[in-house]
Amino acid sequence: MIFKDYDFLQHYDLKNFKEKVKIYKELLSKFNRIHNLTHLKNIDENIFDSIKILDFYDFSKAKNIADIGSGAGFPAVFLAFLLQSNFHLFEPNPKKAAFLRTLKIECELSNLHIYKEKVQECKNTFKADIITSRALMDVKPLLEICKNLKDENTIFILWKGSEIYQELENIKNYEIFENNLRKYCILK
Repeated sequence: MIFKDYDFLQHYDLKNFKEKVKIYKELLSKFNRIHNLTHLKNIDENIFDSIKILDFYDFSKAKNIADIGSGAGFPAVFLAFLLQSNFHLFEPNPKKAAFLRTLKIECELSNLHIYKEKVQECKNTFKADIITSRALMDVKPLLEICKNLKDENTIFILWKGSEIYQELENIKNYEIFENNLRKYCILK
């Protein structure tokens, strides 16, 4: 992994991050051969995409972060490698949830909590400070299915493409940060 464009990570433990990324890549390769978890070709680009939000938003006050539709772990796993926050990953697919549980053990991530269920079925009582999701669904249905995890202070951070502008029609109080084709949308 090349870190030339990672100046925004200067305050993080990059040695630990690189070690965990190595474990992630090895584990993903093993699981992908059997379970076909992801079709992504360039894992490094997707890792960068996952953590680039740290250049735009300060996560330091977030105690609980929920990631909806975690799949193979983008973006939450890589944020969990860097941050102390508790990450609650919701992934109903059994194979993907098993991968995430294995990754948690292999990387010794005590701040990672895996839920093999849809977020709308969650019975937990915590409220998320931040809810993340990467290209899972349109904004309005996502806001609806997350209602049991949010309160008036919850921030949504969404990894979206160019369609985000249409999805935000009639939604107020948001910011969009762009990096190439990626749109990072922060809903307050």
